[in-house]
Amino acid sequence: MIKKEEDKAIKNTVKGRYGQIARGESDICCNPNVVCCGDNIITPDQISRDLGYSRGEMNNSPAGSNLGLGCGNPVAIAELREGETVLDLGSGGGFDCFLAARQVGPEGKVIGVDMTSAMLERAQKNAVDGGFKNVEFRFGEIERLPITDNSVDVIMSNCVINLAPDKKRVFVEAFRVLKPGGRLCIFDVVATAPLPDDLRSDLDAYVGCIAGATLVDDMVAIMEAAGYIEVRVEPQCQSREQIKNWMPEKHVENYVVSALIRAVKP
Repeated sequence: MIKKEEDKAIKNTVKGRYGQIARGESDICCNPNVVCCGDNIITPDQISRDLGYSRGEMNNSPAGSNLGLGCGNPVAIAELREGETVLDLGSGGGFDCFLAARQVGPEGKVIGVDMTSAMLERAQKNAVDGGFKNVEFRFGEIERLPITDNSVDVIMSNCVINLAPDKKRVFVEAFRVLKPGGRLCIFDVVATAPLPDDLRSDLDAYVGCIAGATLVDDMVAIMEAAGYIEVRVEPQCQSREQIKNWMPEKHVENYVVSALIRAVKP
């Protein structure tokens, strides 16, 4: 029962924080204590540029879709093909969905799932404003996807799975909706060393994509237990330069990094 209450508290905190960001009531940074939320404001475009997005990708997306909340560029490594169906876990303002939509073309389809109503409303407006006919956004949790079995070619996600209390359930659900031969192409924050107890129990650190990070070996084990093959979790060590600013006083860069995560459903 205690764990259920903890999970509920985490989800409510995440929803509240990202709802504020979606409504423009809060800075773009995940963590309210990071330096970029102080006097040295960093724009979403600056963050996205550092994460590997091109100027063209940013300029050709609906205004307000890029919130600078990711930790990589999953579309750049997904090798999307025309006609494919793509699912984005935790789609936020829809930025990655719109980039994917251009790659899969009018015969393809992109579905974004998000549990924050304000984010969903923002993404839906962006889709209309941008004239994206092949993008759809659905309300739901990534542990209980509103998607039919064996219906998706590619699943991508950008710095979201670490926010889910039940990672095992996330990967089981993703496996369920992937077609045989379907693939995961994800960027997320992973732990390279066990987090101290005070950091692991800090809700600000959880919302800030730190406290919910899974150890690399544990991530691989979770995914293989769910049935995936060709599992690869590749820490991006250069990300420490950005991560060290998330909670400077805690030196979180000693514990977590961004990682490229790939796998295939047999």
